[in-house]
Amino acid sequence: MNTLDRLALILVIIGALNWGAIGLFQYDLVAALFGGQTSVLSRTIYSLVGLAGLYSIILLFKDETVEENN
Repeated sequence: MNTLDRLALILVIIGALNWGAIGLFQYDLVAALFGGQTSVLSRTIYSLVGLAGLYSIILLFKDETVEENN
């Protein structure tokens, strides 16, 4: 897994945790930390999480074989 894959995975996890907090507690953590849902920083984070989600679709179909060195 390369650096871009890991970054995308981290952003997807952040997004999933935020959606879980919204669903369970009606609390938007990103908005609370970065000045509301309409602030530029919050919208940037939402956009990055969305792009990471789109990129993660590629990871589903990525053929990564593991080779053993003997």
